[in-house]
Amino acid sequence: MCEENIKLGDYIVIQRQKYTKLYKFTGKTAVAVLGKQKIDLSSIEGLPYFSTFRMMPQNGDKSGVFKLEICTNPHDIKESISIDKSGTDNRDILDDGRSQVLTEDEIKNLRETCETSTEIVEHLVDNSKTFNSKTEYAQEKYLRRKEKKYYEYVQIRKPSVRLIFDIYFRQDPDKMMNMRMDTLSQIISYSGICSTGQYMVYESGTNGICLAAFLNSMGDAGDSHIVYVHQGNVPHKQAVLALNFPESYNEKYTPVNIYSVLRHFYQKDSTSDVAKAEDTEPEPKKVKLEDEEKKKWELENTKACSIMRQKVDSLVIVAKEHPTAIFKELVQFVRPGRPFVIYSPYQEIATECFTELKANQPVLNVRIYSSFLRTYQVLADRTHPDVSMNGNSGFIICGYVINQNTE
Repeated sequence: MCEENIKLGDYIVIQRQKYTKLYKFTGKTAVAVLGKQKIDLSSIEGLPYFSTFRMMPQNGDKSGVFKLEICTNPHDIKESISIDKSGTDNRDILDDGRSQVLTEDEIKNLRETCETSTEIVEHLVDNSKTFNSKTEYAQEKYLRRKEKKYYEYVQIRKPSVRLIFDIYFRQDPDKMMNMRMDTLSQIISYSGICSTGQYMVYESGTNGICLAAFLNSMGDAGDSHIVYVHQGNVPHKQAVLALNFPESYNEKYTPVNIYSVLRHFYQKDSTSDVAKAEDTEPEPKKVKLEDEEKKKWELENTKACSIMRQKVDSLVIVAKEHPTAIFKELVQFVRPGRPFVIYSPYQEIATECFTELKANQPVLNVRIYSSFLRTYQVLADRTHPDVSMNGNSGFIICGYVINQNTE
C-alpha cells in the first residue's frame, strides 16, 4: 500500500515501548509530542519504516526537544543491569521517601551527564538503600518502572488497520462504539468482501475504520467498488487517510449522503430525452461543460445510483442509530442470496432489529452474535486475566437477503 521509506505527507505511527501515537509527517520542522517529551522528526525522511531511533537531548536547548539518531542495537535496561542479590520479604521495607540518596537536582543532572538511560538507572539502583532488600519480583518491577520513565528509543512504524484501530480504541472506546478488533474481523468475514464485486457500507461513529478495513481487504488488483453511505455533508475518512493508500484507492469507493443519494435515486429524470445529437448537418464539436458544472456530490450520487440499480453483493451497516429503518431503505439494493451484516453497540436496539428482521424483512438465516474476548497477562508464575477491561463489544446481526418480488 504505502512505500517502504518515510516521505513527507505520510502518516506514521510513533511507538515508544507499548505507547503508540498516530502522526502526520508534514515537514522537516515537524515536532511530535509524546507525553511530556518533544521529538524532532527532521532526520527520519527517506529512512525505512520500522527503523529504531535513539532520543538524543540537545545541548543548550531549554525547550526539551529531543533529536532522533538512528540506532541498530538498542539496549535493554533489565538485561544490562546485573542484580547482585535480592531479599525474600518486603514487609520490613518502609516507604518513607528516604530510600534514594540522590536529590532531585542530582537526578535531573544525570540526564545531561549520562550517555544512556542504562547509566541513569544504574546510578539510581546504586544509590537506593532498599533495592537489594527487595524481592526479585519487586526489583524487576522497579526496573520496569524506571525503564518506562527513562526509555530513550522510539520506532517509526508503518500504519496498519490493527495499529490505527488500537490507537483509536485506546483514546476513547465510546468513539469507536466499543467495537473491538475481533468484532471488526467478524464483520469483514460475514460480509464476504473480496477483490471483486460491488458493496454498500453504511458507517457512522467509527472515524472511517470500517471503510479502511474493507479497502485493505479488497486490495488494488480487482474491480471491486464500495458505495460508502454516511450522514452529514462530510464523510469520515480519517482512518482511510492514515493508511497512506495510493491514489488508485480513491476510485475504489464513492462517498454519498444517505438522504441525498436516495432522493437522487427516486426522482424522475425528465430531461433525459431533450438533448440528442442531430444527424442532418455536421456541426463543429463543442466542449460539453455539463460535467464540469455539476458539483462533486452530484457526480458521486450519479455514480452510486448506477451501482445501486445494478444491485450490490453485500450490505454492511455499522450505526450508532437504530439500524432497522436504514436496513429497510438499503436492503432493496442487495442481490438475492447475498449477505448482510448489522452492528449495533446496544443490546436493546440489536434485539429489536433482530425481531423485526425475522418477522417482516426479506431475509433468511438471521443470526445475532455477541463475542467476549478476555486478555491475559502471561508471565512466569503470574498468569492471570486483566483486572479491568470493557467486556461489551456490541452485537452483530448477519444473514442473507432473499428474492424481493414486489410485483
